[in-house]
Amino acid sequence: MRYCKLIVLLFVIVSCQNFRNQVKEEAIARVNNIYLYKSDIEKLVPKNTSKGDSINIVNDYINRWATRQLFIDKAKLNLTEEELKEFEDLVESYQSTLYINAYKNAIINKTINMEITEEDLQTYYNQNLKNFNLNEELVKLRYLHLPPDYGNIVATQKQLNRFNEEDVEELKERKIEFLTYSLNDSVWIKLDQVLNKIPILKKQDKTKLLKERNFIQLRDSSGVYMVIIKDVLRRKEIAPLEYIKPTIRQIILNKRKLELIKKIEKEITKDAVENKQFEVYD
Repeated sequence: MRYCKLIVLLFVIVSCQNFRNQVKEEAIARVNNIYLYKSDIEKLVPKNTSKGDSINIVNDYINRWATRQLFIDKAKLNLTEEELKEFEDLVESYQSTLYINAYKNAIINKTINMEITEEDLQTYYNQNLKNFNLNEELVKLRYLHLPPDYGNIVATQKQLNRFNEEDVEELKERKIEFLTYSLNDSVWIKLDQVLNKIPILKKQDKTKLLKERNFIQLRDSSGVYMVIIKDVLRRKEIAPLEYIKPTIRQIILNKRKLELIKKIEKEITKDAVENKQFEVYD
């Protein structure tokens, strides 16, 4: 049996040597004992590239590859044994990390429960309210930016203020008349985003601006602005659930991933012990 294993081993070594020799015959460049093979550049040139451009792309790649290898060789000559060992350990550690993370991600993507219900979101929100204090002002608003020569300002103002179903429909039908607009006042928006969208509001006193049911009408050379602040949340107030749902969803997913990783780590170690793959000697 031992001889059979030896024969197989010799066959593998010879086969590998033959394969290596075959590959070397396909080498297209060399820097000291490092070779660049034809297979390394097979997918380098995009389809339908002209012959001239293909040659330039390949030559440029070869030159960059050679320069990189020459720098590596020079660096190795000028590094101490301790430094070389340190870098080799770093490379090995980084390679191991890549393998481990790739395996973990494959398991996570295959087995993790990605479904997060409204109940999940609400439960996490209720249990962690103290963690959701705002560090910025939020507003709900609707606004219109009308051209300077707009001739129906009074009626439009009444519709934007009253804002019943008929008003909303009519304003939407006339949206082509507006320079910019937003009629969705059910979504929380950062005040800073509003100020960037409507720069003329930056001139207003923030205290006066941040009032609920606040109607503001301003004019400049670009036209007339009508803004209604429907609702306001100030700094240090608790963020509304609908505003931070994406954040909570990501937190819950990350938590599930961490729990799954811990489970995988325990199981892989347990299995290795049971299968005599992992032992600790006294």
